[in-house]
Amino acid sequence: MTTEREDAVEAVEDAAEHAAHRAWDDTLHGGGDAPSRVVEVLGRAGLVAYGAVHLLVAVLGLRLALGSAAEVDQQGAVATVASVGPAGIVLLVLFAAGLVAFAVWQVTAAVAGFRWVSGGERFRKRVGAAAKAIAVLAVAVVAARTVLGSAASGRAGPQKLVTWLLALPGGRLLVGAVALTVIVIAVTMVYTGVSRSFMGDLVDDLPAWAHRAGVVLGAVGNIARAVAFAAVGVLFGVAALQRDPSRVGGLDAALRDLVSRWQGVTPLVVLSVGLGAFGLYCLLDARYRRAY
Repeated sequence: MTTEREDAVEAVEDAAEHAAHRAWDDTLHGGGDAPSRVVEVLGRAGLVAYGAVHLLVAVLGLRLALGSAAEVDQQGAVATVASVGPAGIVLLVLFAAGLVAFAVWQVTAAVAGFRWVSGGERFRKRVGAAAKAIAVLAVAVVAARTVLGSAASGRAGPQKLVTWLLALPGGRLLVGAVALTVIVIAVTMVYTGVSRSFMGDLVDDLPAWAHRAGVVLGAVGNIARAVAFAAVGVLFGVAALQRDPSRVGGLDAALRDLVSRWQGVTPLVVLSVGLGAFGLYCLLDARYRRAY
């Protein structure tokens, strides 16, 4: 009897030890594209932050349409959070940490992820993951610069880049290549929105309401982002043709250019609503993103 009891206790202890080792291994290494469960959890938080930034940009765009002097870009959104005070700075630190974690997740996915698809679809998704890693890291840098008190020079970045490129041999061609690259990215976003391929990044057992919301928000949001990217690409193209770095700019400059060209704010309102839709999709993505 004693031996049987000891064997039973030993079996329970072995099972408990195995479960503990497995839990620790899952925490360190994860079970899918994320390199660890910690990165996955932080990455989902970063995706929420990324969505929040797009929602803030959408609000700033609507404010601009109503006559406000708001700066409609990621830096304007980050500055809005920072204006809250110490709590806003703490929130930006958390945002930056989550965004970096999500970028790490996406880099891992770009290297060896999306194992549930194959061929061209896997290649497109890996390229998209790499692009998303760069995009979220850019927002993380803006947040970090704001926390460190050096955000003021951020908007001069595109002009500095073009000035540097134009000083190189074949500078106009290099700036034109940047413009073409941005426009190609915009075209891929249109494809993503129209084909709804973004839904493949979500779990298979989505609730019906989440599936319907994801399709609409993802399609509208990706197409809106494509328009915004294309507008930025056009500014780079104009800067290349005219050899004038002052003609280039980021999202804020592109949106203001759209308003001036269309002689009205309707495109800005539509685009702001679309960017808000993408922000909401990011929140849905954070909850239901496939991680294996």
